[in-house]
Amino acid sequence: MSELRSNFMTRAVGWLRAGYPAGVPRQDYVALLGLLRRKLTEDEVRGIAVDLAAQSIDGSDPITTEDIEAMVSSSMLQEASPEDVVRVSAHLAAGGWPLADPPD
Repeated sequence: MSELRSNFMTRAVGWLRAGYPAGVPRQDYVALLGLLRRKLTEDEVRGIAVDLAAQSIDGSDPITTEDIEAMVSSSMLQEASPEDVVRVSAHLAAGGWPLADPPD
């Protein structure tokens, strides 16, 4: 991975932690990973998701690495409701995540 891409990944985790300072709730993972997939490779999405799952806030129903792998490997990331996408997009925007695709 190039240094530029590695720096982007570090910033991406920072944005996500700013948008979710208390950790990512389980119900937001599908929409969150789906949105991230628009900008990142599958390996990058997996890496970020595993990092975020380590700080999971839902102690009664924590998300596991296996859960994340199942989400990334399936079509599940395309199944987020419009409400979930809006909610997660608001969290990402609050953290400074670049939601709009850059112009060509």
